[in-house]
Amino acid sequence: MCKHEGFQVLFRLGDRLYRTTEKQFSVVECSSCQVIRLSPWPSPSELSHYYPSEYWFSRQGGLADSFANAYRRLVLSDHLQFVRRCLRESRESGAVVDVGCGGGLFLSVLRKKHEPVIGLDISKEACCVAWSALGVPAACGSLVNAPFRPESCAAITLFHVLEHVYDPKQQIEAARRLLRRNGRLIIQVPNAASWQFRMLGKRWNGLDVPRHLITFRATDLNKLLDGCGFEILRHKYFSLRDNPAGMATSVFPSLDPMGRRIRGLTESHGRKLLKDCVYLALVMLALPFAVGEAAFGAGTTVMIEARKKW
Repeated sequence: MCKHEGFQVLFRLGDRLYRTTEKQFSVVECSSCQVIRLSPWPSPSELSHYYPSEYWFSRQGGLADSFANAYRRLVLSDHLQFVRRCLRESRESGAVVDVGCGGGLFLSVLRKKHEPVIGLDISKEACCVAWSALGVPAACGSLVNAPFRPESCAAITLFHVLEHVYDPKQQIEAARRLLRRNGRLIIQVPNAASWQFRMLGKRWNGLDVPRHLITFRATDLNKLLDGCGFEILRHKYFSLRDNPAGMATSVFPSLDPMGRRIRGLTESHGRKLLKDCVYLALVMLALPFAVGEAAFGAGTTVMIEARKKW
């Protein structure tokens, strides 16, 4: 952010959620601008080993997975409302591009009200799931080399993407080239200025070592967007999908359903159901706190709507 080389080490952490490695990593804070990051960053080849093959999407079927998908659709409701409001106010035509689309669930719901939509993901497997399971068109690649014409997109969404990339500025500049004149850029990241981080410290799931290279505050993103030629229109500090579940996973990572699936745990149907119910109860218990911290602008995630300056 500021090119300053000095920092202080906050924590030494391993992979608490997926346990892809036994290695410990340093989480540091810049001595100048206080941006929090991993140090040193793993190389791209090393980093790829820390992403499970079915990261953030699932091929599983059956009754349990049907219930899980219904729950995911329910908790996506405030994401959808936010994006639809952005589209109404922009009055732009063109595609909505979801970067890091995973299995395409968000776009499958959004396209019922808006056409066209297209997903973008670096995982070929995720793109195949989006196409085959939900009929969502998806392209394999990054935003920087996206196969779209300049100024062709009505909106670009990056939900939990920027914290994973080596050069967030490059991603935002690429989005600017692709957006129409009054198009919207919508970004969501974990919020390092949240109450959850202050309370939980190194146990906070928003750090997600070693996959999160940078941990932003809203003020950090504001500066970055402003420097890339964007005007900030709105902040949102609550996510029904992410904030309560983030707290439950922070406190009990061993109960996180996706974490258990990724780790390949062998569980009977009864044991799996019990753990899922306990986890859901923890999410419900965390909901009032998540609503409260968001009301004070200190939610564990922040979503930003921005448009190009002219």
